[in-house]
Amino acid sequence: MRDPIILEEVKQTLAALVDRAPGRAIEVRIPPYAAVQCGEGPTHTRGTPANVIEMSAETWLALAKGERTWADAMSAGDISASGARADLTELLPIRIKP
Repeated sequence: MRDPIILEEVKQTLAALVDRAPGRAIEVRIPPYAAVQCGEGPTHTRGTPANVIEMSAETWLALAKGERTWADAMSAGDISASGARADLTELLPIRIKP
């Protein structure tokens, strides 16, 4: 079951990520809340993209808010990332526009 407050936070922060890094080279998945494509580079049109990042909503929101670092979450095993572009370090934290 999806918490509506978490859903809204995830959607807002993912939208801000897409604004900051437009493109379709990376797929960021926050199940069961949302998934987006972002980042410059080769795009995919079918199947699983070459660059995939998946994590829980709790981990994503902590990263987006600057409460955790990418390196910390990776070393703790809280992020599943594959592909040469599957690293959001330079894009975090996310600043939400009012």
